[in-house]
This record gives sequence, structure tokens and C-alpha cells, in this order.
Amino acid sequence: MMTAHSDENINKNAREVNEVAEEPISQRRTRWWVWVLLTLGVIVVSGLLGGWLGYQASLQDRLAEEENQKAVVAATQYQLGVADLAAGRFDSARKRFEYVLSLKPDFPGAMEGLAQAMMGLTLQMTPTATPTPTQEPTPDTRKEEELFAQIQQALLNKEWQTAIDTIEVLRKLNLTYRAVDVDGMYYLALRNLGVKNILEDGLLEVGIYNLTLAERFAPLDVDAQNYRIWARQYLSAASFWGVDWARVVNYFSQIYPALPNLRDGSGMTATERFRIASIKYADQLAAQGQYCEAQLHYENALAIAPDPQVQPTLEAVRNWCANPPGVEPTPTETPTPGTATLPVPSDTPTPETTPTS
Repeated sequence: MMTAHSDENINKNAREVNEVAEEPISQRRTRWWVWVLLTLGVIVVSGLLGGWLGYQASLQDRLAEEENQKAVVAATQYQLGVADLAAGRFDSARKRFEYVLSLKPDFPGAMEGLAQAMMGLTLQMTPTATPTPTQEPTPDTRKEEELFAQIQQALLNKEWQTAIDTIEVLRKLNLTYRAVDVDGMYYLALRNLGVKNILEDGLLEVGIYNLTLAERFAPLDVDAQNYRIWARQYLSAASFWGVDWARVVNYFSQIYPALPNLRDGSGMTATERFRIASIKYADQLAAQGQYCEAQLHYENALAIAPDPQVQPTLEAVRNWCANPPGVEPTPTETPTPGTATLPVPSDTPTPETTPTS
């Protein structure tokens, strides 16, 4: 009996020991799987995050590259549009400028190019055919169409003032008739008339006024802007005529190389004004004893055109510049070239008053 009972206790104790020994192993296995799952989760999340960041960086690079390509294409099409304008291919130019604006709405010069192309297309339009008697429009409409065709013809013939006068008649008749086209034609006529006033007619103030009116309809092109600037500078320089020769020389020295034949109502070109002003300023400097400076301005004047009256004065001033006389010149004395000891102001005639355009 004792043996059986002892064996039963031994077996019971053995089972308890085994259960106690097995329980930590199960827990350790559970913890191990948890760590494995957590590690895999971290790896997966890290991979997804890295992929998303890489995608965003790649997307930004692609967008930047697309913008660069758009800029290149826009610049190319703009240059081709400018070439089309110069060649009179206005419809092609219009399409190119519209494409440029679709790529880059703020592309420099594209809007102005489109406006010029549209005006060019307007000029190429043929007048409306005369309707048959059975479908004759109202008298007012027929008159408007006739005036519109006359404006087109005047622009083609470069009769700018005629075009402007006819536009005024059309507007009085019907202010709303093809208003956009008429505005474009008005701009073209005013712009070209203003340039003609400045470059050909010597009407500088009138030209400036016409260009300012044209600017109300569309921005002026670079050439027209430059002509207006030169005209204003000419008028400003001429306002100092006979008052401040130094300023006159300085201003016209900048004007005449760019537009040598620019003139005002007096008919005096910028070149001639610079030549005469240089002589007068040299006379003034020589009278003050500034012989070398006077020599420079005499030489500038004679480089434009020979002047027998000025040449002896230049020779005397050259000698005084190389060997300054010991006696200070007096402004009240006017010695003759070759015999005097003081510089001789030239006797080049100039207008008594400043002419205005």
C-alpha cells in the first residue's frame, strides 16, 4: 500500500514539475512572435514612408522639368511668332502667340505680339462684297461697311491721317460698329503717324502727342517708345539753345549718333545743332582761357563738317593749348586769327530764338 501511494505522489509531482517547466517556454514563444510582428510592421511602415517620400521628390523633379520644357517651348514659339510678324504671316503669328500664352500667361512680349498679329489680320481682311439689290442692307450699315473698307485701304496705302479722319467719321456714325477692329486700326494709324511726325515731318510735339494717344489702345512697341524718348530729349536740349551751351552740347552729343537727321520745325537736324553748339561752347571756353578744352570742341565740330571761319580759330587755340600765353584773355577783346594773343570766337550764324516744333 505504501509503495502504490508513493508512486502516485511521485507521478503527480512529476506532472506538476513538467507543467511548471512548460509554462515559461510558451510565454517566451508568444513574446518572440510579438517582437517579430512588431519588427515586420516597422519595416513595412518604413518602406511605405520611404516610398511615399521618394514619390513626392520624383513628382517635384518631374514638375520642375515640365516647367523648364514649357519655358523652352514658349521661348521658341515666341521667336517664331516674331519672325512670322516680320514676314506678314499674321495668322501663323497669332496661333504661336496664343500657344505661348497658354503655356506661360505672363510670358514677356507675348500679349503685345498677339495684339500686333490681330491688327495685321484686320488689315488683310477684304472689304465686304456689295450685296445684291434683293438683299440690300439698310443704308446706315452700307455706309459703315464702306467707311470700314476706306479705313483699311488708307492703312494699306500708309495714309495715316486719312485713316484717322475716316475712323472719326465712322465712330460718329456708329460708335459700336466693329469696335475692337476699329480700335486696332486706330492704334495702328496713330502709332505710325506719330513716328512719321517725328522722323519725317519735324513735328516732334505732334508726334509725341499721337504716340501718347496710340498708347491708350495698346502698349507701344520698342521702336516707337525710343522715337518718343529722342523727340523729348531733342526738345529739352533745344530749350537751352543760346542759354547754356554746355548742356546743349551734352544733350545733342547723345541724340545725333542715334538719329542724326532728327529735326524740329526749324529744320535744324540734331547733327547740325551739335556742330553749331560745339563751336559756341568752344568760343566760350576759349574766352575763359580753357584752350585745351576748347580745342576738343572745335575739333568735334570740324569733324562733322569743314568750316573755313572756324579753322583759323582752332589753329590758334591749338598753339595756346600747347604753349599757354602769359597774358590772361579778356572777354571784351576779340583778336583776329593768327595775329591776336587771345582766342577768337567763331562767327557761325545761329538762330536768334529757339525754334519749336
